[in-house]
Amino acid sequence: MPVTDLTAQQKFKLRQFVNELKGYRANHTEMVTVYIPAGYELTKITGHLAEEQGTASNIKSTSTRKNVQAALERMIQHLRLYKNTPQNGLCAFSGNIAAREGQQDVRVWSIEPPIPVQMRTYRCDKTFVLDILEDMLQDKTVYGLVVMDRRDANIALLKGKTIIPLAKTHSQVPGKFKAGGQCLVPETLVETHSQTPLAVLSVGDELKTYNFLTKKVEKTVITDKWEVEKSNILHIETENEHTIICSADHFIFTENNSEKAADELRVGDSVLEVSGETLRPVKIVSIKNNKKKTKLIDISVKSQNFIANGILVHNSAQRFHRIIEDAAKEHYRKVAEYVKEQFLPIKELKGILVGGPGPTKHDFIELGQITNELKKKIIAVRDLSYTDDFGLHELVEKCGDVLASEEITKEKKIMEQFFQTLAKTPEKATYGKDETLRAVQMGAVDTLLLSETLDEKTIEFFTAEAEKMKSTVTLVSVATREGVQLKELGAIAAILRYGIG
Repeated sequence: MPVTDLTAQQKFKLRQFVNELKGYRANHTEMVTVYIPAGYELTKITGHLAEEQGTASNIKSTSTRKNVQAALERMIQHLRLYKNTPQNGLCAFSGNIAAREGQQDVRVWSIEPPIPVQMRTYRCDKTFVLDILEDMLQDKTVYGLVVMDRRDANIALLKGKTIIPLAKTHSQVPGKFKAGGQCLVPETLVETHSQTPLAVLSVGDELKTYNFLTKKVEKTVITDKWEVEKSNILHIETENEHTIICSADHFIFTENNSEKAADELRVGDSVLEVSGETLRPVKIVSIKNNKKKTKLIDISVKSQNFIANGILVHNSAQRFHRIIEDAAKEHYRKVAEYVKEQFLPIKELKGILVGGPGPTKHDFIELGQITNELKKKIIAVRDLSYTDDFGLHELVEKCGDVLASEEITKEKKIMEQFFQTLAKTPEKATYGKDETLRAVQMGAVDTLLLSETLDEKTIEFFTAEAEKMKSTVTLVSVATREGVQLKELGAIAAILRYGIG
């Protein structure tokens, strides 16, 4: 059985057992530890311990010799109480726990582990060997969590019931291009069937565009138009006395069919002029900057460009679309690198869960250059509303079908049942220490819910009272929102078999 199949109650009892034995220590090597694998014959173990008794007679120290022999004898007697080795094996411990040197208080403990013991162990030391049991308490099976959109990504691990944040990253993908569009002054003359001021054009109007493949001037259509105000305005004049007044971020075609933002241009650079069907480079003779806030207009067209005051300029939507796509791919690549760094070294990684709003998560999987080894581990992709820490919890919730066998899902399910009962039939639910104890002792409790934040004595007391009435006991962590809510309700609650008024 995998470690994540341990219930919270099993873990609690095992941890109690381990903590008790950790408190015992001898001055000499006289504490006996025995781990017996499932299916191993107990007679072979008792035979081996009897041999060790004989060997112990050679110990020079009288006190140590007596303590070791007594511990082995108590161990042998205890093991003879078992007809067969339990299903998961047996872990047994024996030793003198007397506080004072020379006194003897030899005791024996054993536990049937919740996970099968894999190897036979015998050890006589100053302390009990507990690393095997402690290892069982560790959540080894983990899931990778990735929540993302085009702007942000959040990477974490789901270990047992706990979400462990690992890394966050923010992309350079621009927002909607309208927020940072490339703009021209309203009086700019745009080539249509004639020269038309930009201000009077509307969505659906036809413009002239230059096709670099056919090397001809063709028609395109305005698909959007909007107004903005900016304060970094450039006046660019060419040797043919064509002037274009635009925002500093407006892209203009230059020699060799490349393009530059207006604020990257310098006197002497060549831009492309369109005259009839001819496209030719013309040099810039003057660039002036105006810092005064100015009203500007931007448009998007179906093609890549349009002609403004005789100069070939870039279509804002097309340019920004390409910038956005390139930035998005870089974002996916960076997230994939984070995923590789964080997840690849984890041998116990059982799977990767990916989520986020819209199609971004699918684009990431296809375009993010995730290593094949990790790509094979993606076991669930879910639509989410969030990408922050809440998004990680949302992803776990929406992957409940995949995580059905995991403790966190079981815990959330029982807590959801409690809250539904409290809302719909409040007489069959109770919370708080005194009210819940009364219900337990009446035998009215079906499922007792105890927060792991309670002290051990309280957990032990309530568990014992519940077991008398054959009530189910569930320990609830604070790794989930529901677990935190239970803590805030007083850390003790119950689903009842019947209403008690």
